[in-house]
Amino acid sequence: MKSFGQKPWVLPQPVLIIGTYNSDGTPNAMNAAWGGQWDAKEIMICMGSHATTENLARCNEFTVAFATKETMVASDFVGIVSAKNDPDKIQKTGWTAVKSENVNAPVFTDFPMTLECRILRKIDETEAGYNIIAEIINILVDENYLAEDGKPDIEKMQLITYEPVRHGYHIIDKRVGNAFSDGKNLKG
Repeated sequence: MKSFGQKPWVLPQPVLIIGTYNSDGTPNAMNAAWGGQWDAKEIMICMGSHATTENLARCNEFTVAFATKETMVASDFVGIVSAKNDPDKIQKTGWTAVKSENVNAPVFTDFPMTLECRILRKIDETEAGYNIIAEIINILVDENYLAEDGKPDIEKMQLITYEPVRHGYHIIDKRVGNAFSDGKNLKG
């Protein structure tokens, strides 16, 4: 096996779009790859120093949308352009923002699934940023992306993941097994 030392190469990484309001009340979004489930009702996101970080200092509520193949270009754009430098960045994405009913944050209706969240605590806060642990208040799913059983269908969503080795985006497109079930075949 070849050794690569320490790298941020946990695979796959979700492509998370963090929605907040700027100080003037306009919707803002940023792309965050370093995040995931923390507990049954909580998520963790590694935040740097961004306009979104400043927005979260004013209001501890936000949304998290999951980027898709269809939203990939605009999702990448909000990750490389700061609202500090381009106040019209959301307009350039073409996304539609509506106010969340459960938190003080925008919901971008262009995404099939959005988490409405509230920060519970910040960890390792420095000038460079911090990690947040947030409670999931509610989950919104566009009805076009529900399976026959009424639950979200991630194959329909065409969610993308971030691949940090070569800085690529990859699509999640096919179910290959059944969790908590397939391993039973190895029981004696």
